[in-house]
Amino acid sequence: MKITFLGAADTVTGSKHLVHIEGKHILLDCGLFQGYKILRERNWTHLPFPAEKIDTVLLSHAHLDHSGWLPVLCKQGFKGPIYASKASRDLTEILLLDSAHLQEEDARRANRGGWSRHHPALPLYNVADAKRAIKQIVVMQTGREFQIGNAKIDLIPTGHLLGATALRLRTAEGTLVFSGDLGRSDDLLMPPPQSIDKADILLIESTYGNRLHSGENVQSKLGEIIRETIRCGGSVLLPSFAVGRAQALLLVLQRLKAAGEIPENLSIFLDSPMAATATTLYQQHRKLLRISAGETTRLTQGITLIETPQDSEKLTRQRWPKVIISASGMATGGRVLFHLKALAPNPRNHIVFPGFQVGGTRGAALIEGAREVKIHGQYVAVKAQVSHLEGFSGHADANGLMSWLREFKTPPKHTFVVHGEAAAADTLRLRIKDELGWSVSVPEQGSTEQI
Repeated sequence: MKITFLGAADTVTGSKHLVHIEGKHILLDCGLFQGYKILRERNWTHLPFPAEKIDTVLLSHAHLDHSGWLPVLCKQGFKGPIYASKASRDLTEILLLDSAHLQEEDARRANRGGWSRHHPALPLYNVADAKRAIKQIVVMQTGREFQIGNAKIDLIPTGHLLGATALRLRTAEGTLVFSGDLGRSDDLLMPPPQSIDKADILLIESTYGNRLHSGENVQSKLGEIIRETIRCGGSVLLPSFAVGRAQALLLVLQRLKAAGEIPENLSIFLDSPMAATATTLYQQHRKLLRISAGETTRLTQGITLIETPQDSEKLTRQRWPKVIISASGMATGGRVLFHLKALAPNPRNHIVFPGFQVGGTRGAALIEGAREVKIHGQYVAVKAQVSHLEGFSGHADANGLMSWLREFKTPPKHTFVVHGEAAAADTLRLRIKDELGWSVSVPEQGSTEQI
């Protein structure tokens, strides 16, 4: 067995791990690099291994840092199947199409505005590329083994996101487990990750490897922020991931209204067609959720859904107090940028980031106190209040990761800590070594390990 770490080895994004096993080349995840420019530039490179020689891709879940490079892989020659759970397949379709559309729009806008150094500016991939990749996704049922050559594969639910799974490969060479992203035991929407009792080789994510969730009551805190902001005549902007985070926010807002903690007639807008579509998918897959059928049905009750770009533009000009949920969650693109431009210069407004922010993104800069941000080639003053509610995160924190690891009945022969920034990955490595006594390391980007 041989593993080449092609992404999420020295950073938290770009998840790609190429496994050479039983004569097959299997890629675990195929994600986009996000955040700092030096990382995003990796998205434009070819793999050091011919894409057409990869036999299959196993997808842990739909988030773009795990799925968003699939259209590029297919452009580079990959023709094989992409295996995923049914919910992951459904979410991946809307995420890839939206990603492609945004890239096309950003390229057109850059060409019109003349702020790109590339002439012409081109998208990493287009909608046709995304559709090609989506056609190659094959749905597999969770908890039921299937075979790739001599390898037996199964998908094990991990919470975190609708359809998210760990990936387990069993062969005569041993058992490899890739955690994907692990959810938290107290997630608002998803049940806790299922435990796994054995692996010879383990790849464990470390997004929150050096942090603990604060334990704050996010519903109470968000209610307080909304009440204070509307009292001052301002608006609350919630930059949100369209999948997962937006649905959690809708749930909390409905609970706040039901409890009388925010006005029943408060104007709440969901300005993300993808989030609206994803919410419908959550309702269709409601049996995978931990909330009641009634709460699932009421997620968009009394919420104004903004469909067209024209209606979104009108919303940016409205001055009365309101709450806006808009993508993207790290303010890296999409409609939320227009709302930021409109709301950030006014100190009566409040910008609330409900989740993890990758270094190098506008979201990370804002929660670190940036007083101006560059949007569409121009600097925008930030006078609005900015808050970070990490309690909405869908990731297990450091203790949650360790609790999941303690469910293993026997130690893996070796554990690789992936999918974390350097400090997070190394902190988790030390905890695994010191508290569990396991053989563990953090792999380098591009390195190959012979097991």
